[in-house]
Amino acid sequence: MCECATAVGSGVGFRFWQDDVNLGVQFDGGQLTSDGGLPWLVEAETTLGVCAALAACVPEWRRGGVRHSLERLVRQRVFQIACGYEDQDDADRLRTDPAFKLACGRLPASEPDLASQPTLSRLENAVDRHAVERLAEALADLYSRERGRAGVPARILLDLDGTDDPVHGEQEGVAYHGYYRQHMYHPLLVFDGDTGHLITAVLRPGDVHGSAFVVLVLRRLLRKLRAVWPAVPVELRADSGFAIPRLYGWCEANAVDYTIGLIPNPVLERLAAPLLETARVQSVEQGGAKVRLAGEAPDQAASWPHARRVVFKAEILLKGPNTRFVVTSRTDDPLAVYDRYVDRGAAENWIKDFKNALRGDRLSDHRFWANAFRLLLHAAAYWLLDQLRRWLLAAQAARLQLDTLRLRLITIGGWVRESTRFTIPDVCVHLSSHHPGLALWFLLARARRIHVWRW
Repeated sequence: MCECATAVGSGVGFRFWQDDVNLGVQFDGGQLTSDGGLPWLVEAETTLGVCAALAACVPEWRRGGVRHSLERLVRQRVFQIACGYEDQDDADRLRTDPAFKLACGRLPASEPDLASQPTLSRLENAVDRHAVERLAEALADLYSRERGRAGVPARILLDLDGTDDPVHGEQEGVAYHGYYRQHMYHPLLVFDGDTGHLITAVLRPGDVHGSAFVVLVLRRLLRKLRAVWPAVPVELRADSGFAIPRLYGWCEANAVDYTIGLIPNPVLERLAAPLLETARVQSVEQGGAKVRLAGEAPDQAASWPHARRVVFKAEILLKGPNTRFVVTSRTDDPLAVYDRYVDRGAAENWIKDFKNALRGDRLSDHRFWANAFRLLLHAAAYWLLDQLRRWLLAAQAARLQLDTLRLRLITIGGWVRESTRFTIPDVCVHLSSHHPGLALWFLLARARRIHVWRW
């Protein structure tokens, strides 16, 4: 049983009666935070510099003296997203949070609060198309720098995928998409298929085809990649939403290998029919066991200027026959080509992290370019959490989804104490000694060579 909230000083109190205990709960704890793990996000930002890189691309819209630097505003917004507070309105409370203040370079008790929601809204609306292009380039530059930390890569494998971003307002660029049957934006995401790095995120109107603007994005990205690694081969994988002749032609003209899914049609089904019959016979001979074969054939669709290699899978399952097709410039064995294509399914898990943990589909600004900027802010937050996951994996920890990682590592209640006893600021964050994420802290501290002391 719980009594209604009652005012307690400047806070709020609740009264519970549980098992003969009179329990009071009051929101008057002072310098407490719900996100005691924020120092790890600061550690990731110090290593990556993603917030600083994005801030350098945002035009200054303010005149006269400013209270918050552009870098501090971007850090506040990105850290807020990374901690699971994707709404701008959350800033009105979090601007006084001691851990957030500390993460953004301000002392928790003695220095001014962070920016409010209206200021963050003006930040997101300060950009235009040209600024968004610079922001996307900054993210790609970050990728090339981090990808090259271990030396020149043997190859660059680009995984392309579009995703739906359902919206519920009158934002610019929103439209009804017949395939998804909803009003939406249609972002394009590009990942490194070998490392899982998010290379870029491009906002597109809601009614465009899955392949819209892909050649434009790839042209700019390839120019950047070859400026850094001129001799490194580049290839791409994508599903049938990207199966357009223009993309094949661009790849062939620029020496980029490709493996792209094809939508089945009667012509393709006839190509695979003999192999499918072979698979059916083998299945019968093996008592109805699953049989999976792969083959290939040259094919020239009416819109293609020349024949291209089509690889197909013919499979007999308990539920019936299953055929799949890809068009490719690769020369590997057919089954190896198809298995390589199937591996792109990992990108779907990365998108799941981006949308579920980082709320990458929460684009509620009115202006299209403001939402394009917000998409990149969510991408920056993804980079920070993903960097923590990479450090943990290097320390032999199990791979965690980003929302699970945040829950175990970042979302920890604590008391932030600022002391004035010393000549330099002294701040300590006191966290629960019973928190189950403590083991992850030790792993990260060892990986990052952060001093651990005991008393």
